[in-house]
Amino acid sequence: MSIAWRLAVRDLRRGGRGLLLLAACLFLGTAALAGIGSLAASMIAALDANGRQILGGDVEFNVSQRRATVEELALFAQAGRVAETVSMRGMADAGGPATLVDLRGTDAAWPLVGQFRLAPGALAERPHGREVAVAPALAERLRLKPGDTLRLGMARLRVIGIIAEEPDRLGAGFTLGPPVLVDLAGLDATALVQPGSLYESHYRIVLPRGVSAKAVRERLLARLGGAGWTAKTSDRAAGGLRSGIDQFGQFLLLVGLAALAIAGVGVGSGVAAYLAGKAKIIATLKVLGATSRTIAAIFLAQLGLVAAGGIAAGLLVGAAVPWIVTSVVGAALPVPPRLALYPVPLATAALLALLVALLFAVPALARARDVPAATLLRDALAPRRWPAPGVLAVMALLVAALVALAVLTASNQMLALGFVGAVTAVIAMLWVIGIAIRLIAARLPRARTPLLRLAIANLHRPGAQTDRLVVALGLGFSLFVALAVIDSSLSSELRNAAPTKAPRFFAIDLQPGDAPAFASAVTGAAPDAIIESLPSLRGAIVALRGQRVADMKTLPEGAWVLRGDRTITYSAQLPPRNVVAAGKWWPADYRGPPLVSLEDKAAAALGLKVGDSITVSVLGVEVPARIAALRTIDWGGLGLNFAIVFSPGYIEEAPHGLLASVYAPPSQDGAIARRVSEALPSVTLIRVGDVIGQVGAVLGQVAVAIRAAAAVTVAAGIAVLIGAVSASGRARRYDAVILKLLGGSSRQVLGAQAIEYAILSAILAIVALTIGAGAGWFVVRQVFDIAWAPRWDVVAVTLASAAVMTLGAGVAGSLPALRARPAEALRDL
Repeated sequence: MSIAWRLAVRDLRRGGRGLLLLAACLFLGTAALAGIGSLAASMIAALDANGRQILGGDVEFNVSQRRATVEELALFAQAGRVAETVSMRGMADAGGPATLVDLRGTDAAWPLVGQFRLAPGALAERPHGREVAVAPALAERLRLKPGDTLRLGMARLRVIGIIAEEPDRLGAGFTLGPPVLVDLAGLDATALVQPGSLYESHYRIVLPRGVSAKAVRERLLARLGGAGWTAKTSDRAAGGLRSGIDQFGQFLLLVGLAALAIAGVGVGSGVAAYLAGKAKIIATLKVLGATSRTIAAIFLAQLGLVAAGGIAAGLLVGAAVPWIVTSVVGAALPVPPRLALYPVPLATAALLALLVALLFAVPALARARDVPAATLLRDALAPRRWPAPGVLAVMALLVAALVALAVLTASNQMLALGFVGAVTAVIAMLWVIGIAIRLIAARLPRARTPLLRLAIANLHRPGAQTDRLVVALGLGFSLFVALAVIDSSLSSELRNAAPTKAPRFFAIDLQPGDAPAFASAVTGAAPDAIIESLPSLRGAIVALRGQRVADMKTLPEGAWVLRGDRTITYSAQLPPRNVVAAGKWWPADYRGPPLVSLEDKAAAALGLKVGDSITVSVLGVEVPARIAALRTIDWGGLGLNFAIVFSPGYIEEAPHGLLASVYAPPSQDGAIARRVSEALPSVTLIRVGDVIGQVGAVLGQVAVAIRAAAAVTVAAGIAVLIGAVSASGRARRYDAVILKLLGGSSRQVLGAQAIEYAILSAILAIVALTIGAGAGWFVVRQVFDIAWAPRWDVVAVTLASAAVMTLGAGVAGSLPALRARPAEALRDL
């Protein structure tokens, strides 16, 4: 082994440039995996480290449309120090157009964790009574400064300062407007909290040291007896954000695995090309008495050294990704990453890269080890043999280890397993297509055109790399198509986020008695406006077919309707944009036991059908109901749609407000907002454009992240293309020399090879269009759940660019062979 090591190092110093492709491919794949894993781990670590501050305590209890009773407050106080906040949306104006804000009323104990701080120049430390603190964005929009007056609901409040630090703002979740802070007395002065108003009450508790937050959560929920309460502990603070980071990180991880799989093909091509160039050295060593084991040890040592260098460089770049992202786009991130080294994603990326390198390098190493020296010296184009059973067994073990590692380290193991299986199936299918191309090309009639005849012969001649080229180029082309489909669909979603028939406003906290005044204000500003309104309540499903949701160990996949309170309604008529998919809608005059209709997709996720029973907690009262109908809902129009609709009757007795949508010309937006604000200050108008803007911003960030990950995979695809061309370089050189000796010109040789690559590109474009479009559809519809709207012109340009790149790389790879002198080349060959 010492001799093998010395020979390996010596040869690597003099002729190791041929392994640069191996290092480049492993660097790209490792950097992608390590960077994605490190960034996701750093953001999750930031959530974990600041969980108490994000939540505002050790445990939080929430309830909708009411505040805690005296008995419930006493129960919380027994557990630890308690702070109460009430959150809702409202309209604020300072003498101009009203603006949607996220309003929070706090008690004197808030915040229990962290510090609330106003910017320098504030008139007081925190608001009291008819005072308010506003976010910088609102101050800039309304040109507010300390001492100015702001109207919220029925109250005029004095601005005492600009919010500089709000410790639990991240835990508040998705908001449509800038934050505004008052105390509970100030909230009462606004008169925004009315029966049926949409608001939430939050009770944060700081527990004594050593007390388990999870135990307190379970104990108090049991004591509260449902009553509409939900709770979470600090280790699950910002649960929606954590889930989003996990899911998007998982998607990017799959992109990284795709890049690594493509890089693996490049590794196989690079190693094959490198060992083909070492044929004479291998033959000489065998003639001098070197055993097959020594030969394998020499080149395995070389590959190990180069692979270690490429993987190490990739790990360095991947580990630095959190720092790079923070410095470049840190302000756009939902939570600042916790900058540190994270060994688990780095070790996972290194091990995956090493397994991929071994998997794709083993066949070439086995061929170099097993071919007799006489064959190596006599025939540079010896036919390839099927790998020996021992080699196949090693490859099977590597595949099993690779699949196990990729699946076990993924947050969504079924998705990872399906992805790995799909990539394996695609590689196998492309390999079969490559073999089929060789067989068909060998049986085609001889073309009359010499260049075309040479091109077809190149596809099936001895030593042809057709099957390897098909795998490498097919993977690259398919990935390019998939990324083009995903990116163009995201871009389409951004452009078309505002449906042509979407309402201009949603009105919330509208009291039933104020409906005529609201309609008068809207039609006074826009006579042709159309108003839709439905009763609005908040409720949570607490039981399915008699089984308590709280007793379920895990929620079904896609059971979003069970997570927290939902906005519900009741209606005698089938709501607009709804179609009954199963069952039958109740009669308009129905007044019997409560019936309910669910969205069909939500029901399918829960395994519910017509006739099943569910129980919904409304304002702490549990309402059992039988499912009478399932509905298909057109969510795309952004109209008033409800996943849960009750029959009229019993549920009408609950205090509730109205939720209205306003359809009007865009030019009347300002007039409608002004008229409604003057007539009904307590009504909150949500401009649909603001919602679309928020969604568009999120989709824009997703698109940027996908493009960044795509850049790595495109680079890996280019490296694979170069590797595939290099792998056939020695055979190309042999062909070029023979053709030149027979009188062929350089232009003819290049023309034949260009036609060969053009044929391959045309065939693979069709294959890649099918594979890439299918993969893109899965990501667009099943992962991102957006409209399938690819731009086929973009896809066509992408495929054309890939084909041109293939032709360029193929022709460029043939230039060294054309420059070879025949005598020298024949002597070397």
